[in-house]
Amino acid sequence: MLNRIIRAATCIAILLALPVYGQAIEDDGGTLNPDELSLDRMANNAREGRLDMMTCASGYLMTKRGDHGSARDTFGACADAGYTAAMTWMSQLDNNGLAGPYDPDSAAEWSRRAAEAGDPVGKFNYGLDLIRGYGVARDEAAGRALVDEAATAGVEPAIRLRNAGYDPDEVTPDADNWRYGPMF
Repeated sequence: MLNRIIRAATCIAILLALPVYGQAIEDDGGTLNPDELSLDRMANNAREGRLDMMTCASGYLMTKRGDHGSARDTFGACADAGYTAAMTWMSQLDNNGLAGPYDPDSAAEWSRRAAEAGDPVGKFNYGLDLIRGYGVARDEAAGRALVDEAATAGVEPAIRLRNAGYDPDEVTPDADNWRYGPMF
């Protein structure tokens, strides 16, 4: 009988707590149930300069859900703080005109920064830019050297590019050829 009373009291306590479950409540003691793991919270963290790997990685999910403005803000803050993966994402945003203008020069600059910081994907991207002369002056020898470094680090597209004699068509869809050809 006592067990039934305890179970009933527990159920009543749970039911009484349900209306506030999941709601952020502010009082003099702080915020209960704060918005900790949402993408909005991660974007706020980036805007406030509270950067960590979780915040910086959340930019990827923002991009995938189509919120390129928040992704750009998040990746920009993280890239400025030295997160090289965020630099490669800033390059991707600029290269595709997402939440900003289509800007191959800026895309190449982000890739250069990532490459100089030692990021293998940045090395691949900047090496490819140099091979093409896309957003930067063409320098095939320097581009191949960076692609080789990325391939040695295990970047699969870099390995494919190197194995294809550094032919950019190996790693670029045909649909993007308009971007890389001469303007005249």
